[in-house]
Amino acid sequence: MRLATVLPEHGPGPVAAVAVDAQNWVSLHSFLSFFGQREFSGKATAPLSSFLPVLMPRFSEFTRKINDWPEHGRVFQGRGGRTFRAKKFLPPIMRPPAFRAFDAFEQHVRTARSRRNLGMVQAWYDLPVFYFANPNSLVGDEGTITAPVGGNELDYGLQLGVVIGDRVQNVASEQAWRYVAGFTIINDFTARDLQRAEMAVGLGAAKGKDFATAVGPVLVTRDEFADKIENEAISLEMRARLNGRELSRGNSKSLFHSFPRMISYASRDADLYAGDLIASGTIGAGCILELSPENAGGWLKAGDLVELEVDRIGMLRTKIAARLG
Repeated sequence: MRLATVLPEHGPGPVAAVAVDAQNWVSLHSFLSFFGQREFSGKATAPLSSFLPVLMPRFSEFTRKINDWPEHGRVFQGRGGRTFRAKKFLPPIMRPPAFRAFDAFEQHVRTARSRRNLGMVQAWYDLPVFYFANPNSLVGDEGTITAPVGGNELDYGLQLGVVIGDRVQNVASEQAWRYVAGFTIINDFTARDLQRAEMAVGLGAAKGKDFATAVGPVLVTRDEFADKIENEAISLEMRARLNGRELSRGNSKSLFHSFPRMISYASRDADLYAGDLIASGTIGAGCILELSPENAGGWLKAGDLVELEVDRIGMLRTKIAARLG
């Protein structure tokens, strides 16, 4: 299933929705009510995260119902239901309970550290470490961002994200996939000059990253990737383009720390909740820092369009605007 938080073409506000075909959506509340799920009676505007614990055990069943939508749709419309086009895609989970940003691709970490004249440390190989990113600065597809105050080296970051589907603590990596609701695309925007200054203190990144992260356009449920997952690895082609020019390409199978290992580590002595967002970290050569500004045409600037694409998920587009004032 393809899930999203959308602004309908004709509607008052955001709706948690499921795609019934390439262009049409239906609210998750209406969809589940139509198939007899009454848990959300009176909660038509509930956020997507609240539906995940109910959906996740029955992903395959509901996916089959969507595949049969031409038949179901006639009955649905006859009962007063309606489908709609999406005017805008917001982040699938608009305000995650928590947003953990890992750094699990070795090539990126090695190159980024070398830019600061640092070598790799054994602790990176031993522990899938993360920091807590800002869950309140997410933007959706076709969103517009600006560089933070004082930031002159704006960079993109090509990342894969997962969303947790139900509450869990102390989960073993062997069991972690069952708590993944699905996958989305993450663009980890960074002001590299601010990041360098902050991390020299031994903390961060703070203002170098917390101004904007793009997420979306959709959340594709885990069952849609069954043939792409082997044990703890997932194999998805990932690409980044700047103003139509491809700059980055890689595959998620190059993760050193797998998503199940990240989830297991994150859940150690701490609850993960439905809607929690986990970022993989930037894929190797998935940012201007690694490619070097000279090879990429400089840092991001006003007027640029960044497009991140991941197989089976789609395209996440972000426009760069000039800061006012």
